[in-house]
Amino acid sequence: MAKSLFRRIVKKTLITINVIITVLFLIACLSPFLNPARWWLIGFVGLIVPYLLLVLIFFIIFWLIVRPRMVWVTLLTLLLGWQQISVVFAWHPGAGFSKKRQENFLRIVDWNVQSFNGLSKNAADKGNTASDLAKSIIKQQPDVICLQEFNTASNADNIALFKEQYWYHYFSKDYRRANGTYQSGCIIFSKFPIVDSGKMQYPVAESLIYADIVKGGDTIRIYTTHLQSFKFQKADYNDLEKIREQDEETIAASKSIIKKMKLAFQRRGIQANMVRSEIDKSPHPSVICGDFNDVPNSYTYFHIKGDRQDVCLKKGFGISRTFIALAPTLRIDYILPTRHFEVKQFDMVDENLSDHIMLVTDLLLKK
Repeated sequence: MAKSLFRRIVKKTLITINVIITVLFLIACLSPFLNPARWWLIGFVGLIVPYLLLVLIFFIIFWLIVRPRMVWVTLLTLLLGWQQISVVFAWHPGAGFSKKRQENFLRIVDWNVQSFNGLSKNAADKGNTASDLAKSIIKQQPDVICLQEFNTASNADNIALFKEQYWYHYFSKDYRRANGTYQSGCIIFSKFPIVDSGKMQYPVAESLIYADIVKGGDTIRIYTTHLQSFKFQKADYNDLEKIREQDEETIAASKSIIKKMKLAFQRRGIQANMVRSEIDKSPHPSVICGDFNDVPNSYTYFHIKGDRQDVCLKKGFGISRTFIALAPTLRIDYILPTRHFEVKQFDMVDENLSDHIMLVTDLLLKK
């Protein structure tokens, strides 16, 4: 009798969990259509999609063994959510990357350089971070370099680190200090002439900038941007530890974190609309690179991407985390070319110099 009761309790518990996970996943499937500027809770659901998928896969295996007729609900859920699944994992194992750049390819590097703060706590190493980053980038032999959280100053000319090979650049100069002698923002370096450039300022955060480069007889527009971050400080990371450890201050810590995340989701929703409106105006084949500060299962990603290609999905493998803190599923940096290009190669280079990983791709403009 007791054994039978236990089985019923376990069965009902598992069914309840299965239903909750299914509902959450189906809500996440609405993220391409619900702007977090208004529906900010959808942003939190998007962050946990990879984990929801793992649980749903577990239930498929479990129900196949225990009660096969129950598996159809979960399978149908995954089928309905195929759009979400397709952007979580890249399926190109062993694609490889040839460091030798072919002449007709356009090689692009995208990297959030974390204000050249580096990851080392050693003062001497920190002092060399900017030059080490520049060497790491130049070693990839890119034609175009897109950097976020870039800075330069009168006593530390970081633009000069690239000038020898990259004669052309466009810098957003979003933030200025010390009477303008210190400047920071997004920057585009190019080996090819820049014939036009522009900037769209957000209400908050770095800008969206573009540079029209001429390669051969073709004009290509390169965009880069840095969307609103959660702006977690050291105290916020300590709060996350309190939440993990169920510290007695967990509730207060949770409120602080949620407040910051809500604001970031809302601002990115507004920025995503601004970006999409601007990139749709491009008169040339274009590529947008940058730190979107949002995962592929988000309104931000889907709205900006539109019909563009995602080089990671075209040539990468796995979840491909680009931000190394907090969680192993945070792919928040992207290179998205229009359909005018063929994606030839993609690589991720972790030089242990930033909290983001460098993205490298080779594109071929179709004739």
